[in-house]
Order: sequence, then C-alpha cells, then structure tokens
Amino acid sequence: MHYQCSIENQQLRCSLIPDRDLTDAVFCCSAMAPLTVTDGGRFIKRVGSYTEIELPALSAGTSHTFFLAYTQGMPPANRAWLPQGPCLRTGKGIISLPPSETGFKPLAATEATALPQHVLRLAPQPVDWQPATGSVFIESLRFESSAFDCGALTAASKLAVRRQFGTFIDPDGFPATLKSADVATDGYQLQITTDGVVISANSYGGRFYAAITLLTLMQNHKGNIPLGTITDAPRFAWRGQHLDTARHYYETDTIFELLDLMALLKLNRFHWHFADDEAFRLQIDCYPELWQQTEMRGEGHLLPAIFSADRQAGGSYSKQEVRQLLERAAELNIEILPEIEAPAHALAFARIFPQTRDPDDTGTETSVQGYEKNVVNPAMPHTWEILAKLVREVGALFPFGHVHLGCDELPANTWSGSPRAKLLMARHNLQTRDDLSGWFIAKLAAMVEENGQRPAAWEEAVLGSNGGIGHNALLFSWSGQGPGIQAARNGYDIVMCPAQHVYLDMAHSDNPDDWGANWAAYVSLADTIAWDPVPNPEIADKIIGVQGAFWSEFTTRDEQMWPMILPRILGIAVKAWQEDDIRPGTLAGLAVHYKQSELNIPAGTLQKNTE
Repeated sequence: MHYQCSIENQQLRCSLIPDRDLTDAVFCCSAMAPLTVTDGGRFIKRVGSYTEIELPALSAGTSHTFFLAYTQGMPPANRAWLPQGPCLRTGKGIISLPPSETGFKPLAATEATALPQHVLRLAPQPVDWQPATGSVFIESLRFESSAFDCGALTAASKLAVRRQFGTFIDPDGFPATLKSADVATDGYQLQITTDGVVISANSYGGRFYAAITLLTLMQNHKGNIPLGTITDAPRFAWRGQHLDTARHYYETDTIFELLDLMALLKLNRFHWHFADDEAFRLQIDCYPELWQQTEMRGEGHLLPAIFSADRQAGGSYSKQEVRQLLERAAELNIEILPEIEAPAHALAFARIFPQTRDPDDTGTETSVQGYEKNVVNPAMPHTWEILAKLVREVGALFPFGHVHLGCDELPANTWSGSPRAKLLMARHNLQTRDDLSGWFIAKLAAMVEENGQRPAAWEEAVLGSNGGIGHNALLFSWSGQGPGIQAARNGYDIVMCPAQHVYLDMAHSDNPDDWGANWAAYVSLADTIAWDPVPNPEIADKIIGVQGAFWSEFTTRDEQMWPMILPRILGIAVKAWQEDDIRPGTLAGLAVHYKQSELNIPAGTLQKNTE
C-alpha cells in the first residue's frame, strides 16, 4: 500500500496506490485541528481533529488523490500539520498507512554571539558577578562540617549523578563551606577563591541553587571556574513550566527528566495538565471510571485516536507514581500544581457523566478544537457532586496547596439552549454566558478554598458581572499580557505566560520544514526574552511570576518534546529569574553550553537552531 501526503496550495494532498481492490475504504486520521475533505472523498465523521473520510472504490495499482483542508481557515504551516496516525478502515479490518515524517528536524544554525569575557556560562545570569583575576580547577567539592541540613547539597549531588555530570561531593574534593546569610528566599552568595568556595544562604532553595550554579559552572567551564563573588536571587517567586499530558501520555521517566532540567535552570513550579477534553490521566479513587475510560484512545475506546500516531495509545498515572514525582520535585525545590478542567475542555468527562449536561439542551456549542458538547452544566446537581469530590481528592494528593481549575476557552453560545441553565441564570440575576461562567468558577473556587487550598485558573476566570472567580485566586495570562494586566489592576495575583513568547509548542520559524503550531506566533529563542513580564510598574507587586507552556496536540512520541523545549526554555528561565535584560545573541551563545547532549537528555533530538 503506497501512501503519501504533502502540503499543496494551503491544503493537504493525499495520494493512495492500493495493493488490492477496496470498495469500502474509509480514511481515518488525526491532525493539528479539525479537517474536512475538499475533493476526492466524502466527509462522514469528526471528533475534534480526528476525521473519517469515505473514499470511492479503489483499484489495485491505480492512484487515487484526495484533498483535505483545515476547517477554520488555517493554512497548514509545516510538517506538524500533516495527518497523524493515518489508516484505512475496511470491512475486513484496519490497514495502517505509512506515517508522515514527524518530529523536529534541526534547522540551519545561526551564528551565536561570542560570550563577553565577563559573562558566566550560566543561564539565568546572576544578579551580580564580581570577577577576580584567574580561575580555579574544581572537579568536585568537599564540604566542611556544618550545622545546616545538607539535604539541598545531597539533592544536587544526586542530580549530578543522574545527569552523568560526575561526582559533585567527594571527600577529596575542593574545600567548600556553608554559612548563614541574610539573603532572600532562594537567594545565595558564592565566593570562589583559590583557597575554597563559600556558600552563604538561609533557605533550602538558596543552598540548592548555589549548588546548581557551581555544578553548572563546573560543566560549562570544563572545571576551570572563574574566581570572584556571585550574589544572586530570583526576580519572581513563581518560575514555572507547564506540560500537557492529557493530549499525549508522557512516561513518568520523561517527567522526571523534565523536572531535572527545570532544576538546572532554577525553575520551581511544574504545572501538570493531566486533564482535558481527551483524557483524565490521574488514577483517582472517587470516580475511577474517569481515568479508566480515558487513559487509552483508539479503536474500541471512548474516544478515537485523537492526536495519536497509533491505533491504541495512552496511559495514566498511579498515586504511587504521583508520590514519586512529588518526592523528586521536593528534592529539586519544585512544587507541582495539578490542573483539572471545568467547565469547558470536558468532552470525555461529559460523555462518562452525562448527568452533568442538561438532557433538554438544544445548543450547538463547538469548541475551538472542534469538539461539540464539551462543557458541563452548572444547573445539574451531579456536576457539583462530582467536582466537589474531584477537587477534594486531587487537592489532598498535592501538598503545594494550589489547585488549577481551568476555566478557559468556553465555546460561544454555551448553555444558550439549556432550559435548566436559563432558570439558574434567572434565579441569580445572571444575563450572559460569561456571567454564568463567572458564577460557576467562583462556586468551584469556594470549594477549593474550603478544602484549605488556593484556587488558580486561566485568565478567562475573571469574566462575568459578579467579578469572576474571586477567592484570592491565582490567574494565568496566556492569550497575551493584556488580560493579566487588567486582572492585576483588579487585585489578582498574576503569572505571565503569553503564548506569543513562552508557548514552546509554537514552531520556531515560518520554515515549512519546521515543526509546531503557529496560531499565536512563531516563537524563536530570541522571542522568549523579547518582552517585559511587568510592563507597568503600578502592578509590579501583583505579577508574581513567569511560566512556559508546552501543549501536546502534535506530540506522538515523548522524545519529540525535547527539541521544542530546548533551548527556548532558557528564555523562560532568564525572564523568571533575571530583572536585567539579556541580549538575544548572548542567550544564543549560552545555548551552546546547554545542548541536549550535554544535559544528557535522550539522544537523537538535538535542537541546533539557536537563533
């Protein structure tokens, strides 16, 4: 069976040469977004981006061509937009078709700026670096006895072993001393002399990050560490990276790898997005059917092979695995933020629990991802029964004390055809969809608060005549900085994560041989630092952090994530830690020292584009 697909005139041109006669073939695939057929077949089914096309009778050895187009007028930008998991369904079974070439391909590297003599090979750069003359060769460190808990140093040493950086703490190493100092949380001072190294800090994070700085300098300077004094502290308390494990199931070891990478860059918040339209991957006890019916997608399951290169794909995370991740994260000074999704992005949720939707709803709401009826209804008692147990169990599992509730991308006209929703709106004097959404998310946030945790949500949670979510919620500004600025003026704490700068699933460039999405922008390494997290000083006290995001609509193998994350996560780390600007060329120069091969990230996916 010969199959080939390419981008032609802003459409997908698919050609088949069957090795047998087929009279009942249906072409099935997933894609970046919803598809339709424009020629050579008949559209018969769609679930979000998963599409089925009925083909005419096919003759052995005779070529047939059909054309697909993205329904929302989005021209395919690069190879990531080609069909995923293509196959033919026939009366005799499934015929798998050769997949398109997937994953990032290294682009032509651009020249990185040579690092100035005074710049340490370290990202992020420290607040202050006072160099002295010369350097000292350090392969490992020997710490003198101290009254301090050295758990942070032990964690750094274990990280060095995992990353195959060699021995960090050794009885025969270069002398080092720990001291107490009046510095900020996660801050530290390093004095590097020919006689020894002195670490001054007053917190676990400070000691850990001092050790990370030393470990990084030992690697990037090949042991010849410049002499001088480093004084350092983070600009923001929240320095995050998000990972979408709902669209694609990542092995637990991959998440461990990501946590290690975050720690090396002094990031301290892992936003774990394990729930969305397509899956709920946490093995909860209160409603086991939620994860049992969504951990796998494909033939014979609740949902077809959406965002998958295989006919059967998926997985879920046990509570034991969660505890292991939490333990590792704590060692690395990282807190884990869990996210459930409500009221939208709930396609599988609503299918498993139909009592969460009004049976008399005549609405036709469709999400931007092409899903119909993917929103739960606040007028249904079962909605609150399930969500109350869900936020309680999820919240209790994660000691960080924050639960992210979602609340983004509510489709137009949601609840407009629901008689029960209209009665609820009349009872509470709510006029619009946003009013009802604001009422909904405020009630859910109150449940989280009653459980002793802080609610968090995406920027849309402030909408509605009642003022939105309230309850001291933490908000994430993703569509740009404007919503975050306005919410900060209204008193909310904000994490800035504008898609145009920190969404690492965006393609690096407009090169058609690149890989990734482009609905927000093309995001180069330089773009990750070409913005100011605090554009207005009057809200400086409300902007508490910066966070990168990686969404997984086109990730079908774990290893495809790494060349998208690296080196652009360096820009996230720089904006989260540093207050002073860094030149794009300097960041590109630093990226040379943070290649995947040197961080011992899985081989074969080295990102060489350091523009």
